[in-house]
Amino acid sequence: MKNKYINIVGWLLFIISAIGFIIASIGSFWSMFGSIFFLIACLVFLIPFFKKE
Repeated sequence: MKNKYINIVGWLLFIISAIGFIIASIGSFWSMFGSIFFLIACLVFLIPFFKKE
């Protein structure tokens, strides 16, 4: 497997876990706050993979 493919799969798993944390934290403001920022951070780290050079 190529490293790029492995990295994308890893980041997609992080995004899935972030969504799981968001669902689990419904009703708790600070947990939801942290979960949403975790999801945003995962998406920001994915930008270089889809940005054209």
